[in-house]
Amino acid sequence: MIPAGLPPSLTIAGIGLDLLRVDRVEAALARHGDRFAEKVLGEDELRVFHARRAKVPARGLRYLATRFAVKEAFSKAVGLGIRMPMAWRRVQTLNAPGGRPVLVLAPALREWYDQRFGAAHVSLTDESDLVAAYVIVETRAPQSGAGHVARQAPGFSPVSQPASASVPPSES
Repeated sequence: MIPAGLPPSLTIAGIGLDLLRVDRVEAALARHGDRFAEKVLGEDELRVFHARRAKVPARGLRYLATRFAVKEAFSKAVGLGIRMPMAWRRVQTLNAPGGRPVLVLAPALREWYDQRFGAAHVSLTDESDLVAAYVIVETRAPQSGAGHVARQAPGFSPVSQPASASVPPSES
């Protein structure tokens, strides 16, 4: 039983998991060049990718692979796959100031998402040859517009931050 005055707990609406071999992303990048990264990554992610790759190429490659895996995991969690309104560049994974990954959605996807889901949580990891991403989306809060929207890149907003937070892109 929920004590008086506390909101009802939210439940899990969807879970997505993606495990990816880094060499598959490396082969796609070799075959298509930067067009592959430009097709998959959002504007802020692309900036971080180029900065990391310039310093350590393997680190840039793993960054691209983790972001690809998160997009796959997110698309599974929301039940869309990669079809409209879901598109590669409409979901970005950026880092909060402490380093925590935060999903950030473009307006076209955000509108669809907000009608169906609440907060989203993401975890990702990488090793030299594998990356993995895990996404959990919650059911929608009972009141519409209840607080998981924050300012981000123009036209994008996080789905796992309180309304008062701001998530600048991180190059770390």
